[in-house]
Amino acid sequence: MSFPLYMWGEEGEQYNTYTTKRYALGQKMVFMDGRQFRFALAGGVTLVPGTLQQAAANVANHVNAAVQAATAIGATSIPITLGATTVTANQYADGYITIDVTPGQGFTYKIASSHAAVASSGTFTVPLAPGYSVQVALTTSSKASLTQNRFANIIVNPTTATGVPVGVACSAAVNATYCWVQTHGEGNCLTNGTVVLGQAVVPSVTTAGAIEAFPAGAAETSGMPVGNVQRVGASTAQSIIDLNIGA
Repeated sequence: MSFPLYMWGEEGEQYNTYTTKRYALGQKMVFMDGRQFRFALAGGVTLVPGTLQQAAANVANHVNAAVQAATAIGATSIPITLGATTVTANQYADGYITIDVTPGQGFTYKIASSHAAVASSGTFTVPLAPGYSVQVALTTSSKASLTQNRFANIIVNPTTATGVPVGVACSAAVNATYCWVQTHGEGNCLTNGTVVLGQAVVPSVTTAGAIEAFPAGAAETSGMPVGNVQRVGASTAQSIIDLNIGA
């Protein structure tokens, strides 16, 4: 199955949720007025419409893992030894495996769209997506890290970031359902404090899922701006933001 780089959407689609993976994670939907959305999988608690969401946090025991066995050029899977944290089924579907320590350092491979669960400290034979194969032979000296697709298992943006912002929730999607998040164009977002018309906003460092003025008191920990204010809303209410999150 293949998907277009982006698809033209119809008004109202952004509110729909699905129990099955109708589109690829990260599929871009564009409206005629320029607003953009991405297809995502809700993780954790039910999403709250109009709140900023972030990618799932990286798992420390799935970073810098040892390659379990020599892996030849052309191989379509990479066996790694996990740390003491289980991999759940499809946790890393459509995500990435990067080679961090030579041999093979510097290469990034996309992971297939499905995989089985693996017990903690077990061997995860990571299946690569179609079209990907090992480019430089790996040995047991090689180290690899796993990163989830940033639109998989998204969570409300916390006050201390553990991942990158991915968009603003469009629906009250429950855990493990598929949904849309808005990434570009006019959209509303929960507001913390006083924001200024036309000025940039960043993820809030005091209210989860909110945006606040930039520069803020702790702007350096807020990350990059996620848009500019188009209509000012009161603190704890919604402001209209010209969103600009990701590509």
